[in-house]
Amino acid sequence: MVQLIVGKKGKGKTKCLLEKVNEEVKNILGNIVFLDKSAKHMYELNNKIRLIVVPDYNIESADAFVGFVAGIISQDHDLQQMYFDSFRNIANLEDQDISATVSKLEELSDKYKVDMILSVSTDKQDLPDNLKSSVIIAL
Repeated sequence: MVQLIVGKKGKGKTKCLLEKVNEEVKNILGNIVFLDKSAKHMYELNNKIRLIVVPDYNIESADAFVGFVAGIISQDHDLQQMYFDSFRNIANLEDQDISATVSKLEELSDKYKVDMILSVSTDKQDLPDNLKSSVIIAL
C-alpha cells in the first residue's frame, strides 16, 4: 500500500512523517527504512529506523529511483515499511507528474508487502485524480 502526506512546502509534512514513523516503529515486527534528501533528521528518528540519504547514491532519474527502492527491498526480507520524505526531490520528479512512479512503487509494495508512505509537496486538489484516494494527511 502506498499512502501520501500532501501539502505545500513548509506546511509540516516532515513533522507528520517523523511522528508517524517513530510511532510505527513501536508497533511493527519488521524493519523500517526512511529515505530523505539529507541527514538533517537523523537524530529525530528512532535508532531502529534505517536512514538512507538518497542523493549520496547519484540517482539521476525516476526510473533509477524505482530501481534503487527495489534494491533496498531485495536486500531486506524483513522490510515492512518505507518512508519517503521530500518525495519529488529524491525521486527526481520536481515539477513533474508523479503518477507513473507512484504506480511502480505501488506494484513493488503489493508484490513484496512493504507499506510506503510518501511526503509530497503538492496540495491535494493538485494531485492527479488516481492518487487522491491514497492521501492520508492533507495539510
